Order: sequence, then structure tokens, then C-alpha cells
Amino acid sequence: MIEHLDHVNLRTVQLAAMIRWYEGVLHLKNGPRPRFPFPGAWIYAGDVAVVHLVEVSTAPPKATDIALEHAAFRATGLSDFIERLRGAGEAFRIVRVPGMPIVQVNVWDPDGNHLHVDFDAAEADGIDIEDFTASKIEA
Repeated sequence: MIEHLDHVNLRTVQLAAMIRWYEGVLHLKNGPRPRFPFPGAWIYAGDVAVVHLVEVSTAPPKATDIALEHAAFRATGLSDFIERLRGAGEAFRIVRVPGMPIVQVNVWDPDGNHLHVDFDAAEADGIDIEDFTASKIEA
């Protein structure tokens, strides 16, 4: 029986920039990684390596009809996260999930991968979400 999604693996030509972004914007941590015969990094949320980065010499082709549209994280600290995104000049879009107590903050990493960070809707009390819905910048 499957218990949960373990990690997402991303190929990149800009390993250092991706590590900086995941650490600086999402506050994940670059951590231990097996000694594979190719460069890469494992990015951790707590004790779990949730993003595996593999450095490649040529950029993977951009898919025009992608099957995996995004990956998502669950988090707390919506206000702090919004301020971190603003301070870093990151493009983002906030969406309330219809019929569920979830607010999603959509972001794009340096390679243009779409991620959303999900917060309990109660954290959005007092924040005018509508101010952010039009602030999406296509990555």
C-alpha cells in the first residue's frame, strides 16, 4: 500500500541557482545525498529529502503538453511566506481552493517548475487574497 509521495526529481543545468532558490524562497535545506556518479543535491523539508536535483549538461526540452503540471507542499506561516516572496521579488499567485479550507500560493522555481505551497485557509484571515490573484507573472 502506498503511504505518501516521497520526492520529486528535477533535472537542471543550473544546480547552484536551484539550491539557492529552494533554500532561500521555500526555506528547505540542502542536505545529505548518496555518492551518485553524477552531480546533484537533495533538498530537505525536515528529515525528508523532498526534492532531488540532478545536474545535466544540456537543458531538458520544454514540454508543450506536460503530464506533471506541478508539485505541492503543505506549510504554515502564510504571512511570512508572502513577505519572503515579495522581498525576493518572486512572482506568485494566491488562490483559495473552492470548497476546501486551503489557500495555495503558486510559485515557479528558476527552471520554471510550477509549485504551490498550501496553507490552512484560516491563516489568510485579514489578508486580502484578491490583491494577489492578478499578480501572477508567467515564468
